[in-house]
Amino acid sequence: MNTTPKIANAEQLRLLLEAQRSAFLRDGSPSLAQRRADLSKLRQALIDRRDAIQAALDFDFGHRSRHETAIMEILGVVGGIDYLRSNLRRFMRPERRHMPLHMQFGKAWIEYQPLGVVGVISPWNYPVNLSLMPVVTAIAAGNRVMLKPSKFTPATNAVLASMLSELFAEEQVAIVNGDGSAFSALPFDHLVFTGSPAVGRAVMKAASENLVPVTLELGGKSPTIVAKGSVQDRTVSAIVWGKLLSGGQTCIAPDYALVQESEVDTFIASYDKLVKAAYPDGPTSEDYTSIVNDQQYSTLIDLIDDARAHGARIVEVGHRPGDAARRLHTLAPTIVLGVTDEMKIAHEEIFGPILPIFGYGNIEDAIDYVNARPRPLALYYFGDDDADRRKVLDRTTSGNVTINDTIMHVAQDDLPFGGVGVSGIGAYHGIEGFKRLSHAKGIYEQHRWNFVKLLRPPFGKLADRVLSVMLR
Repeated sequence: MNTTPKIANAEQLRLLLEAQRSAFLRDGSPSLAQRRADLSKLRQALIDRRDAIQAALDFDFGHRSRHETAIMEILGVVGGIDYLRSNLRRFMRPERRHMPLHMQFGKAWIEYQPLGVVGVISPWNYPVNLSLMPVVTAIAAGNRVMLKPSKFTPATNAVLASMLSELFAEEQVAIVNGDGSAFSALPFDHLVFTGSPAVGRAVMKAASENLVPVTLELGGKSPTIVAKGSVQDRTVSAIVWGKLLSGGQTCIAPDYALVQESEVDTFIASYDKLVKAAYPDGPTSEDYTSIVNDQQYSTLIDLIDDARAHGARIVEVGHRPGDAARRLHTLAPTIVLGVTDEMKIAHEEIFGPILPIFGYGNIEDAIDYVNARPRPLALYYFGDDDADRRKVLDRTTSGNVTINDTIMHVAQDDLPFGGVGVSGIGAYHGIEGFKRLSHAKGIYEQHRWNFVKLLRPPFGKLADRVLSVMLR
């Protein structure tokens, strides 16, 4: 039976944090076997609840493709768990470190120690994956976890609450509703937040009062650069998939496309053709996801209306785009041409099935356009392994890059996932995620025989000789 996350006020949140911290101090760092067992039971619970998760997300979004839910939400977390379970022994193993010559016979190493209690604030767009992957990483690193999901996905939150309460004691993993500001202000040992840059700033400010370290995944406008001669169906098909996945509500979705100016019309024709192939019933296709709520839908409509008012050309593509009105807060795939800097769509993360297309003259023009804007969470490049690709990789900075596809870097469990600059701080996938939610404790053990004793008072000629050798 599903339950909802309990609504907790500031005092209740504080008491819950104290209970988790006391349990952590009492029980100490969990063993490799315990961590693996916890990950395994969570993995199985996800698979067992697949139908319930798909139904909950369909309810929360108005319509959500069950295949997208299975692939991006459930399979994504299951794959992350499998990766961590397989590599956890190696991650937990102490690391020997180099000893300088004058300190030989001593030993130095790193031990990765759990931080304690990790707070997680997750968003609505992938409310299973973006809630559970930080939780999974925290468990793998040996921590206790408090999770606060988005209020915009209540049915999904209920499934998560039911599942987590059956699997874990509240002093190990707890899921709560309530005031995000009060949650952010708790003295966690680490805080993971996924969401908008504006909210991320508030979260970081609140966390700073207790000097809580943060991992922020903040999104941004991820560019797609299509090299001259690369406007082919396989290229455009990948952009269609990445842009329209979950109705465009993906933090690493291609936000806009930079296409060589002589090939823009060819790109538009191919995009329309491949949208029709992907969604044969138009915006009411079973695999086409609705916008999560009226608020987000209105935001997208405002972006389109503002662009149109400032002279942009709006082109709806695919089969029967007008059918979008037949489904609650659903928006047809849309292309925007002639975008200029005074338009909101040029600066705001779109988070919907709207693709601005910009023509560029040479690859330097495309690079300059990207670099004139805040650093994005992802960048996509389509083209051959040549000098232009190398220029893009060397001269742009983004969280991650996928070449000749979209989205797929996030499915590589051995790569870190995170932003840079305004698109985020830190990463929580791969070994980088394990280390992010661990304390790397440096340890030095002195040997009974060592040269350091020669550099302690009372100093004499021997110390002078040793220093002359070391400082020559």
